[in-house]
Amino acid sequence: MGKPTGFIEWQRLNAPRRPIAERLRDWREVEGHASDEHAGQQAGRCMDCGVPFCMQGCPLGNAIPDFNDRLWRGRWQDAWKRLSATNNFPEFTGRLCPAPCEASCVLALDGQSHAVTIEHIEKEIAERAWAEGWVAAEPPRAKTGARIAVVGSGPAGLAAAQQLARAGHDVIVYEADDRAGGLLRYGIPDFKMEKAVIDRRMTQLTAEGVVVKCGVKVGIAPTWDRLNADYDAVVIAIGARRGRDLQVPGRELAGVVMAMDYLEEQNRVVAGDVATGRWDVAGKHVIILGGGDTGSDCLGTALRQGAAEVHQVEIMPLAPDVRSADNPWPLWPLVFRTSSSQEEGGARDFALRTLRLEGTDGQLTTLVAERLTPANGKPPRSPADLVSTGEEVRLPCEQLILAMGFTGPDTSTLTAQLGVALDRRGNVLASEPGWATSVPGVFACGDARRGQSLIVWAIAEGRETARAVDAWLRGGPSWLPARGVDQPFDKK
Repeated sequence: MGKPTGFIEWQRLNAPRRPIAERLRDWREVEGHASDEHAGQQAGRCMDCGVPFCMQGCPLGNAIPDFNDRLWRGRWQDAWKRLSATNNFPEFTGRLCPAPCEASCVLALDGQSHAVTIEHIEKEIAERAWAEGWVAAEPPRAKTGARIAVVGSGPAGLAAAQQLARAGHDVIVYEADDRAGGLLRYGIPDFKMEKAVIDRRMTQLTAEGVVVKCGVKVGIAPTWDRLNADYDAVVIAIGARRGRDLQVPGRELAGVVMAMDYLEEQNRVVAGDVATGRWDVAGKHVIILGGGDTGSDCLGTALRQGAAEVHQVEIMPLAPDVRSADNPWPLWPLVFRTSSSQEEGGARDFALRTLRLEGTDGQLTTLVAERLTPANGKPPRSPADLVSTGEEVRLPCEQLILAMGFTGPDTSTLTAQLGVALDRRGNVLASEPGWATSVPGVFACGDARRGQSLIVWAIAEGRETARAVDAWLRGGPSWLPARGVDQPFDKK
């Protein structure tokens, strides 16, 4: 907890953000750093609630009241030790996590508007730790001689690799792209997380003994079965990068792009890998299909590229401003949200379903949609609960970006070469707990196992999978910690 009366004395203050006019001129991070006083007061709002529901809301089991209390007392390094004991990469989650812990905060009984700013507190603690040199390599005291291949360098793969290396195993991470990080590097714009944040963490992992091999396409060379034969264990952490496509007349027109292709290209431009992008939307009328985080990332990107107009379209109706009666705390609040990108401009529209795309000379010019309404007047939980009103809407569109979510991992070579079983959704089937697949010695974690999910779930699954692999290799209990940390709370 923090100060017993802190939640009464201090209001929630969100992380400071740079002025909109300034941030639209560059690709630097939108959020800035808070003062020590600001961070301390926000941590001090953590109340003595008795049951820390925030810890249940966090897939990592972070000891949130503990590090909040230490930060409020000015014990920054102790706060860092407590936070890093359960979270390998708090500098990632502090920037990118939608914070289910905040939705579960007792102060969020009203719908999250008064919750403790847990996500930004994580970022402040992590950045102080990097600045002060508290983030040090933790190589193992002894080596086991076991060799483990981790395929995929996103948050799940990196968390698994770091934990396994610290347990004394030889870990080799295979990444198909030319740099490590997965969607952290190529799917997240720099205005949300600059890539130097990944680079410094990769330096630490390398110092701990993790070997990263980029530009290696497992399934082609080496094949999955060859990899399984060469290593004592294999961890599948390939993510769920197959984007949901749009099946309507006119989809073949020029001017339609998948969100990940669009974002990856711009990330490469910012990194200096390419000079200009094929999908640059400067001066164009842009529509983004999808109102989630990926769609918002595309919105911020299009605005910075200088689009003439950006329209973000969501198939579901506008969510309420407060929780509905059937969405009680501490469940995730299904309420209207805005992102930093939506502060910057663009229009939003809801309850629209695309009917067809129209164009001239093979080039997209117009999106035609129909207006939807809830069936029987009941609050909808999926597009299946919506029906057409009969109203047709025509929107000018020179560039259409499809950000409608993901359908799962690419498992074509994985199943053909290794015979790993899949679940009914097409994800890699792996038992829980244990995360073992149908092939002995092969494990799966993150989005490859559970489908598109949150970064905090990816890190949590990576940690738990490492624990399962370590136990399997040792033929007994793992040397790695379970979810959370069994450590007494120190008020001194």
